[in-house]
Amino acid sequence: MQVFLTQTLWSMQPEPTEATNETPRPQTRHDGGPMGCGQGGIESLIPLFIMFAVLYFLLIRPQQKRQKTTETMLKALRVGDKVRTSSGIRGEIVDLREQEVDLLIADKVRINILRSHIAGKEEAKPSEGKGKK
Repeated sequence: MQVFLTQTLWSMQPEPTEATNETPRPQTRHDGGPMGCGQGGIESLIPLFIMFAVLYFLLIRPQQKRQKTTETMLKALRVGDKVRTSSGIRGEIVDLREQEVDLLIADKVRINILRSHIAGKEEAKPSEGKGKK
C-alpha cells in the first residue's frame, strides 16, 4: 500500500524542465496588460452600488416605513382605545403616561405595560344585529 502511495505522489510531480538562461515571460491579456489586473475605477464599484440600492429598497426602506407608522400609532393612542400587545393580550386603555399604559383586560383586572409593547389598535367589529333582518 505504501509503495502505491509513493508512486502516486511521484507521478503527480511536474516533469523537470531543462535549465535555460531565459527568464519566464509573464502572461498577458489580449490588450497587452498583465494578467490579474482589473479595469479599476468606477467600473469595479458599479456592482457594489447596485447591491446597495437593491438592499435599500428591499430591506431598509420598508422597515423605516413600518417604524414611522408604528410611532404615529403610538402617539395617537387615547383612553378608551382597544389595543393588542406584542404578546397577544387585548385590552382597553384606561390610563396613559409617557412610557407606560394601563390596560383593562377583564372586569377589575388592570395591567401595566410599556407603550412600546403595543402592537396595534383593534378595529371595531360591526354589530351582528345591525343591518340584518
